[in-house]
Amino acid sequence: MMLSIVCPIYNEVRYIKGCIESIVAQDYPKDSLEVLFVDGMSLDGTRDVVQQFMSLYPFIKLLDNPKKITPTALNIGVTAAKGSIIFRLDAHAIYPNNYFSILVKYLEELRADNVGGICRTLPVNNTNVCVAIACALSSPFGMGNSYFRIGIKDVKKVDTVPFGCFRKEVFDKVGLFDEELIRNQDDEFNGRIIKEGGCIYLIPEVIIDYYARDSIKKVIKMFYQYGLFKPLVNIKLRKPTTIRQFFPVLFVIGLIVGGVFSIFTSLVYIYILVVSLYWCLAFYFALSNIRKIKRLGGVMLLPFIFFMIHVSYGWGYLVGIFKVIFKSSFSVVSNR
Repeated sequence: MMLSIVCPIYNEVRYIKGCIESIVAQDYPKDSLEVLFVDGMSLDGTRDVVQQFMSLYPFIKLLDNPKKITPTALNIGVTAAKGSIIFRLDAHAIYPNNYFSILVKYLEELRADNVGGICRTLPVNNTNVCVAIACALSSPFGMGNSYFRIGIKDVKKVDTVPFGCFRKEVFDKVGLFDEELIRNQDDEFNGRIIKEGGCIYLIPEVIIDYYARDSIKKVIKMFYQYGLFKPLVNIKLRKPTTIRQFFPVLFVIGLIVGGVFSIFTSLVYIYILVVSLYWCLAFYFALSNIRKIKRLGGVMLLPFIFFMIHVSYGWGYLVGIFKVIFKSSFSVVSNR
């Protein structure tokens, strides 16, 4: 069975070598494989690295993506793909050597439309900030019930998976990725699959090593953009994809409205109590990760990172609501 691997890239020189090495180490037959790296015209040497591997492995190809955005890259790759099964990969990850074979097996056994694995989020380096960010992105307090981030024990039907394995016929049925969605294009695409009666499964035996952002500023930007595009996704699907998406925006509205009203009323005590409860929970979850982080500096940063994730996502969501209402542009710069 022919597989087509589609991987959007742009200035990935820090990660691309490890990603490609994990792909060529797969136990799937190489004569039934094509790997399509779709590049947004990288300037940092990423293309040179890919071309070095192309000289060694003829199944690796490099395609251009002048628009530089992820959904366009995905559509270029899917359109060019020759395989009956398509994998959508990310360059910031290392894949186990049975990644393709196991997901293809489950795709067939479950008669699924998309299957994916668990993300084991790793720090880019060993600083307190990077270790705390990686921990926050795999914490239930930081991510809610995002199962592919926090992990599960058994195969589970879900609303989305990372770096999925799709039947190519799914794209004929529901269309390509929506290029208006610079962020959350996967969520919207998976939402269309479910809307058409398809099934998506998370496979816990498949674990991907995924490298988190390396600064709090980048985390804030990422979650702001995730929140920003969620209302647009909901409008396109005509329903919310999850319930958990509403909690950050309600938290932000509560902070703003509660803060204003508490100044002029006796509600100030309730407001202080609620905010204090949030910080108590944040510190509780931070301390519960002390064995994982193994350093006091990282543990003390974790509550602040939780707060930044929730507020940036919630604020982005609020801005996204107003953009939908007033039909404003959603253009952002989404690269790391």
